Amino acid sequence: MAANPPISDSTNPMRATDTTPADARTPLLSVRDLHVRFGDKEVVRGVSFDVAAGEKLALVGESGSGKTITALSLLRLASDADISGQAMFNGRDLLGLSERELRGVRGGDIAMIFQEPMTALNPLMTVGEQIAEVLQLKQALTRQQAHDQAIELLASTGIPEPGRRAAAFPHQLSGGQRQRAMIAMALASKPRLLLADEPTTALDVTLRGQILDLLSDLQRQTGMAVLLITHDLVLVRRFADHVAVMERGVLVEQGPVEDIFSNPQHPYTQRLIGSAPVRDVIEVDESNPVGDIAAQVNDLTVSYPVPLPGIRGWFRKGRFNAVEHAQFVLPAAQTLGVVGESGSGKSTLAQAMLGLLPFSGEMEIAHQHWQQPAERNNVHNKALRRHVQVVFQDPFSSLSPRMTVEEIVGEGLKVHAAQLTETQRRERVIQMLTDVGLTDAQFPGLLLRYPHEFSGGQRQRLAIARALIVEPRLLVLDEPTSALDVTIQQQVLSLLQRLQKEHRLSYLLITHDVAVVRAMAHRVIVMKDGKILESGSVTDVLDAPRHPYTQKLVAAARVDG
Repeated sequence: MAANPPISDSTNPMRATDTTPADARTPLLSVRDLHVRFGDKEVVRGVSFDVAAGEKLALVGESGSGKTITALSLLRLASDADISGQAMFNGRDLLGLSERELRGVRGGDIAMIFQEPMTALNPLMTVGEQIAEVLQLKQALTRQQAHDQAIELLASTGIPEPGRRAAAFPHQLSGGQRQRAMIAMALASKPRLLLADEPTTALDVTLRGQILDLLSDLQRQTGMAVLLITHDLVLVRRFADHVAVMERGVLVEQGPVEDIFSNPQHPYTQRLIGSAPVRDVIEVDESNPVGDIAAQVNDLTVSYPVPLPGIRGWFRKGRFNAVEHAQFVLPAAQTLGVVGESGSGKSTLAQAMLGLLPFSGEMEIAHQHWQQPAERNNVHNKALRRHVQVVFQDPFSSLSPRMTVEEIVGEGLKVHAAQLTETQRRERVIQMLTDVGLTDAQFPGLLLRYPHEFSGGQRQRLAIARALIVEPRLLVLDEPTSALDVTIQQQVLSLLQRLQKEHRLSYLLITHDVAVVRAMAHRVIVMKDGKILESGSVTDVLDAPRHPYTQKLVAAARVDG
């Protein structure tokens, strides 16, 4: 079937930049005039695109743009959706197939990788059993044949010890291993088209690179096409052949990756590509970088008891050092970036700084020490908690859904400023919300609203207001933008930079995003297996990394991989 020409008219401002010959891009999947409606609300409007055999097409856009619903609608997996249009796949219209016919396509000719493997995998079945189930259903293999092939599929994804991993439950695997297991399951039926919905969002930067390389290798080996749904533009540029950009349910621009990135035509595409984090901090005189100290750590170790193998475990426990002999200084009004992969000890270090974990060594925050372990909740520690607050990764789960904005933001004042009257407390809450860019003029009845009534970026502003209202010296930022779209990420980082200047705040920034570190940090420490491998100014560490591990992290964050 010949490819239809790209659509470009007054009702669909989509640039036809693709100059690939039609016969070279004969579509495996051809979507035309796709509409998706939930009740009275139309969330996808007139979307048209092609995916050729062996091609990697990225469907990009912010949360709410309709990209995931578009992909789910192709297999009619969007519950209660009214879907119209045409989706020709291998000569058949997917939208016109009966449910029985479509069951033969799902997981067969078309497979899907979901964003969060922990929720997509069955927690009550081993990974091997779940892959084998697909093989038995789609290829009619015996139980033993399916088990053996499941191990082979896991091995093909590069997972270590595939036989042992096949016998593991999802919670016993790391995030990268779970994603590899999802890929093995998707490939079990040898699909012609793979739908990958944000397959690397929850992974560290090096694991993202590994998963991308794996998908590229498998795609070349099998010749399957890939439709990648993502908001990660670095990932798109590194992985895809073509890109289609969605905004509010409309496909606004599409074409070859290099054309779109080098010369975007639509204002929305230009805004997405121009949303890289921008550095706007108070620069430090490197000849005299340390003034007033917000936090100082010497020989900090955090350890956990672990069982010992054999008979020794009957009588005593071993120790696992999650953080080992950490040492650094964080001056006032500066940001210390802590980078490393999952399991490196970043979050454990942050919890120790917050006084939530017992530790050995010395830690001084605002010229005070945490008292521990038995006296952690005494009056001294209660006063110190005012000086160190935290902003978490996911603003939706960190805010109580049963509390109003006024209750959430003002809660800390009840503990640390109990002398305030209700009127004074409300005035402080309103002022703090104004400082983070939320006003009653924008959101009528703001104080009485609940978290679910706000977007992700607005919820993160609420979380920042909650932390800052008690006037802390140090703010622990635990992946504060990793759950946000690129444009919202830029807005939140700009807010944090402005607040640092106005309030002389110090930030301990926990992240695996090298671009965020470049924009925010004055100094950087690199952690692996609980140890600090390298530290120094942001330019020294990221522009001229000495340790091989740091070099690998920095290289994995580059667009060209």
